[in-house]
Amino acid sequence: MIKILSDSPGISFGLGYFCERFGAAKSTVSEDLSIAKKTLQENGLGRIITIPGAGGGVKYVPCITAAQASEVQNTLCEMLRDPSRIMGGGFLYTSDIMFSPGMTEKMASIFAEKFRDSGADYVATIETKGIPLAFMTARLLNIPVIVVRRETKVSEGPTVSINYFSGSSGRISKMSMAKKAVEPKTKAIIIDDFMRAGGSLKGITELLAEFEVEVCGIGVAIAAEENNETKVSDYTPLVYLRSVDEASQMIDAIPNSRIF
Repeated sequence: MIKILSDSPGISFGLGYFCERFGAAKSTVSEDLSIAKKTLQENGLGRIITIPGAGGGVKYVPCITAAQASEVQNTLCEMLRDPSRIMGGGFLYTSDIMFSPGMTEKMASIFAEKFRDSGADYVATIETKGIPLAFMTARLLNIPVIVVRRETKVSEGPTVSINYFSGSSGRISKMSMAKKAVEPKTKAIIIDDFMRAGGSLKGITELLAEFEVEVCGIGVAIAAEENNETKVSDYTPLVYLRSVDEASQMIDAIPNSRIF
């Protein structure tokens, strides 16, 4: 039962499903679920929630403790401090981190916990490196993903495009989204891999507003240390990148102490 529930986070299963699946009485299934619920909760492995009523059942909700989140943040900082990541212009190579299923799942667990009660209907991100993290977060929250494109795709049909100022490149760029991607008057959280000045995040927020979609949370794996040029104010980074010194090959990255 734990395997079935944890493989489908946020999806409700009726007790009858387990009775039929395992050929067991409802009382036996209820007892086993109570044991599973207690075991998961005591070990910080998630929660099994009972939904009352005729159409009720049980569902698995992933969770992460503050101590577990801190461990993920510290691991991310250690990975970022590797001098071999330094590239020209003070940029860091992070593709191996953002495309690691194990690491992105751990980072997504923090965002899922942070934004679980936000009321979000979608997880939005911009291509490319933020996509795995957004998908992992969406899976844990059991909501769809919206991928904002830098270039329009014929296969997506009619699109809406806006121009935005990219803080990383220092120039005007374009982003677009398919008209069929979202329903109006809904909510979304934005998940991305890196934020320097917040230009892309501000652009996504403005693009979603064109669809009457309210942004109810922003999460980024890595954020450059806060400064007066940051274009968004309400966001949650896992770690702050304080400095990248090419001359000394030193990278200063620290965890965000105000995650929850």
